[in-house]
Amino acid sequence: MGSFSPEPWLPRPLSPPGLVLAAALLLLVLYLHARRTRRPGEPPLIKGWLPYFGEALKLQKDPLGFMTTLQKQYGDVFTLFLGGNYITFILDPFQYQSVVKNQKLSFQMFTSKFLMRVFSVKKMMTYHDLNDKIHTSYQLLRGKHLDTLMENTMQTLKQVFEPQLLKTTSWDTEYLLTFCSSVIFEVTFTAIHGNVLAGDRKTFMTELRDDFFKFDGKFTHLASGIPIELLGNIKSIRTKLIKQLTTENLAKLQGWSEVVQMRQDILEKYYTPKDTEIGAHHLGLLWASVSNTVPTMFWTMYYLLRHPGAMAALRDEIDHLLQSTGQKKGPGFSIHLTREQLDSLVYLESTILEVLRLCSFSGIFRVVQEDLTLRLESQDCCLRKGDFVGIFPPVLHYDPEIFEAPEEFRFDRFTESGKKKTTFFKRGKKLKYYHMPFGFGVSKCPGRFLAIVEIKQLLVVFLTYFDSEIIDDKPLELNYNRFLFGIQYPDSDVLFRYKVKS
Repeated sequence: MGSFSPEPWLPRPLSPPGLVLAAALLLLVLYLHARRTRRPGEPPLIKGWLPYFGEALKLQKDPLGFMTTLQKQYGDVFTLFLGGNYITFILDPFQYQSVVKNQKLSFQMFTSKFLMRVFSVKKMMTYHDLNDKIHTSYQLLRGKHLDTLMENTMQTLKQVFEPQLLKTTSWDTEYLLTFCSSVIFEVTFTAIHGNVLAGDRKTFMTELRDDFFKFDGKFTHLASGIPIELLGNIKSIRTKLIKQLTTENLAKLQGWSEVVQMRQDILEKYYTPKDTEIGAHHLGLLWASVSNTVPTMFWTMYYLLRHPGAMAALRDEIDHLLQSTGQKKGPGFSIHLTREQLDSLVYLESTILEVLRLCSFSGIFRVVQEDLTLRLESQDCCLRKGDFVGIFPPVLHYDPEIFEAPEEFRFDRFTESGKKKTTFFKRGKKLKYYHMPFGFGVSKCPGRFLAIVEIKQLLVVFLTYFDSEIIDDKPLELNYNRFLFGIQYPDSDVLFRYKVKS
């Protein structure tokens, strides 16, 4: 799971005893790897020839091409050996419900291991009720609570962009990914965790952001189980980030969101106030809030900059809404839109959904808690305890039977006659699952509403007040270093320029 790059495993020179131990471990891995064979009733087994990595390197090189090739060769159900784990993938969207309903396929076990590996949250492994209680806090990321977060977001956007509105109409040039990373991080951190009261706010935010993205750069290595000690200075960076989000340092911020306050109240029942693991929990929340929103914002702006027709359609839609609500575009920052008004921007939402369809390469996983037979419409599938069951939505998102010309960006793909389109078909049957960048069932991303609203707000502000042009008008490819874990980053950055509308 995750990105299984071999670089962290390149060894420093070993002493003779170390060489003997390494050789013994390698022989053991090879032996165990070779022992597993396909049992009756199990799906086709593809192990690859590399110890530990299995087929991970092939999958990372071309995830969609590799998976569709296996699908044609073995069918919709097969087991892959990846990074020391056996994962049975189910690719038929009509069979997804069998995974959702099966109580013996655990998402909580997957989450607990993930949190321990990446963020050093250990107590989830022994206090299972803690996960359930923290999950209740996610209700504060929707409904009327989302309206409050929207207000916080808009205030921070005003703080970020209003100085720009006082400038002349000269062009500013920046790298697009750097721009999106900076704005999204500051807006999200402030809206959720609060405002910095003392000292140099800009310095604090810059250092925190830089450390965060250094840590995030090694995320898939941590998630795949590579020891943090092999990842250079990432352990010290993670420790620093956790310390910034401990109870003591959070108290220095003003305006905690309801979700942070509730999580803090829950955590204080399980930890002493000085326990740094509280900071690890808050780092997990920050990562979940920022890590996929940044590349989503990047790709949305990139595609709009390269498709002037789509940009014009969104500007017209936004202008019409502002006029209909009596909001005139004048000097200063004066936009105020409700959640319902944002939801009425169907082409804006369709554009974001289309970007998520094109750029999300997440996997959805469950841990098999005991040997079992999974009942599918097409076949019965025997699974082993400790293995994983996986769903790979990109196969769905790029299916030409569901989405015409799936490799193309079409900003209006999720609209029909000026309204939202929610009906898609495969083999003549209506699909329940056709767009899955946020997962499904109990694992569906709880922050998805906030992420979408935040991107909508930023785009409305930017398209209303600024003209923009792409300078490096070059095609970009997805960088699959984060495959199986969310929205992919681009393989390089591009320059663009923007200025206040005259």
